[in-house]
Amino acid sequence: MNRFISQKFRFYSFVCIAALLFVHGYNLNETYLVPFSIVKERLTFTTFFEYFMANGILRFRIPLLFIISGYIFAMQDYKPYTERVRKRFKTLMIPYFIWSAVGLAITFLWQQFPVTAEAVRLSQLDQLGENMPYNEIGWGGVLFRWLLVPISFQLWFIRSLFVYNLLYPVLKWIISKYPVVWFILTAFLWISLANVLFVEGMGLFFFSVGIWLNKYNYPIDKKPEWFSSYICWLCFVGLSVIRTFMAFEFESYHPVYMVAMLILQAITVLTGILAVWYSGDKVVRWCMNKKWFVWVTAFSFVIFALHIPLLAYTTRLVYMFAHNIQGYRLFTYIFVPIAILLFCIAVGALLRRLVPGFYKLATGGRGF
Repeated sequence: MNRFISQKFRFYSFVCIAALLFVHGYNLNETYLVPFSIVKERLTFTTFFEYFMANGILRFRIPLLFIISGYIFAMQDYKPYTERVRKRFKTLMIPYFIWSAVGLAITFLWQQFPVTAEAVRLSQLDQLGENMPYNEIGWGGVLFRWLLVPISFQLWFIRSLFVYNLLYPVLKWIISKYPVVWFILTAFLWISLANVLFVEGMGLFFFSVGIWLNKYNYPIDKKPEWFSSYICWLCFVGLSVIRTFMAFEFESYHPVYMVAMLILQAITVLTGILAVWYSGDKVVRWCMNKKWFVWVTAFSFVIFALHIPLLAYTTRLVYMFAHNIQGYRLFTYIFVPIAILLFCIAVGALLRRLVPGFYKLATGGRGF
């Protein structure tokens, strides 16, 4: 892997993680968005913009992260498999347990004060749907949430990534023997939103793409002759706009509507990955030549691990005090994620400076 590809991986990893704050920071009445979600409120600039960003244009970020992860893991075949798995447990699962505990601690702390406790309740982040104070749930409920259903729900990504790392020998063999069959199968699993025991279709498909790109020595540093920047950006942005309008036009989850939305999002994601990867080289070079930007990218993992539940709680808190101000929804959607992003960077910088040993453990050695 040449230096520029390494820079692109670091750049896009940071961009994808920073974009998570605007994916998770929406404040629509529909609190959980899936590809075919219907918005049951009036179409305004604010509601359109939030859906367009959170459930449209930014949906390429996790698939691209899985591709990068699969590619990098496949590069390390010269190392023994057991050694790599042990290392990945330290760099993925240890941080998973640490940041899951941090999310629980933040939630418990906010539950101790009436105003912030109301913000926690309104956020409805509990994956079990109980949304009760932790002193009422008891130690058993807290332990279960810590291990399996963290309040920091974004941690599913690194848990699933560890599972794919465990499955790597099988995935590598299938991709080398039956690539066409495998990608058709996993593409169907991705589009159908399949998810069984921490193995979900989207991650499986794109992690496999990363493996394939590496093992077949695909020249990811060169723009293919067939690539059209105009067509990719047109499909990427245009279909995101169409999907957003569709979400406001339909009133029921008709099967035809759901299938159409799933297929449109798949095309949007694929064209989005191609568009940003092959069209952004000048931006990558400019940013990665700036010391301040390279310094900020070191805290990507802290941003990823810490932004939820803080983002959701802070959004609800701002709502409680600013709901009478005109334009408060759009203001909240834009500025709260930026504020949380800066806060996470500051926390990461302080931890790295004051407790470097803990920082290394909590980030899996990233950011040094």
